[in-house]
Amino acid sequence: MKEFYYNRNKAVDYAEKWAFDRNPKYYNFDKVGGDCTSFVSQAIYAGCQTMNYNKVNGWFYINGNNKSPSWSGVEFLYNFLTNNGSVGPYGIDVKQSNIEVGDIAQLSFDGFTFTHSLIIVNVENPFTLSGIKIASHTFDSFNKSISEYDFENIRFVHLQGVRNY
Repeated sequence: MKEFYYNRNKAVDYAEKWAFDRNPKYYNFDKVGGDCTSFVSQAIYAGCQTMNYNKVNGWFYINGNNKSPSWSGVEFLYNFLTNNGSVGPYGIDVKQSNIEVGDIAQLSFDGFTFTHSLIIVNVENPFTLSGIKIASHTFDSFNKSISEYDFENIRFVHLQGVRNY
């Protein structure tokens, strides 16, 4: 298995292009729980061009009815990225100060369950939430400060790379 570079700029470019619209290549999950994690997955895919088609632990999208839970589920995406030892993108849980553009943030509004995924598109100051800008679906936004959200808990995943054969 080979290691590849995750192209953060391509992920951010994708997020900018589709933040206020929906790419017709992908099902819009807005009416069935939200499109935020699918949008983040689409941006990550734009930056890695590699899916993991494992039916149990993978990360893939074929169509709205044939996708992995990790493509559109907040916890599933987190678990895939932070535990993936196989094909596809992988990352680690990091402190806010260690994030880069193209990484992801996830929010918990009740303090316990993470229910919203965001892609980081600009880091002006990683030590303040107002200095971290995101893009998102469900609550469509681009270059919005994370500090504008009212949440109880936040976590960050730094994408380290991509594996493929």
